[in-house]
Amino acid sequence: MAASHFTKFLDEATVPEFGTDCPMSADCLYGLYVSWCLLYGMEAELDVTFRAAMHRAGIDVHDCRPRMVGPAAADYILSSYPAAA
Repeated sequence: MAASHFTKFLDEATVPEFGTDCPMSADCLYGLYVSWCLLYGMEAELDVTFRAAMHRAGIDVHDCRPRMVGPAAADYILSSYPAAA
């Protein structure tokens, strides 16, 4: 996929959270991405492709500082913790 696909994901589903003591894990960020894709009817790219795109976007998936927001965040949280629903 074009870089704009991943840029759009970052713009719509994350906001910077520089002061956090609890960075988002790589798996959590990828899960958020999968939820975002499902909400917009897109097929998610493979994890390795996603990680390469995040690297190109300047996101370190091993020390990820963005905070999840929006409908994809809600979908991811409810999917990850079904008892919360």
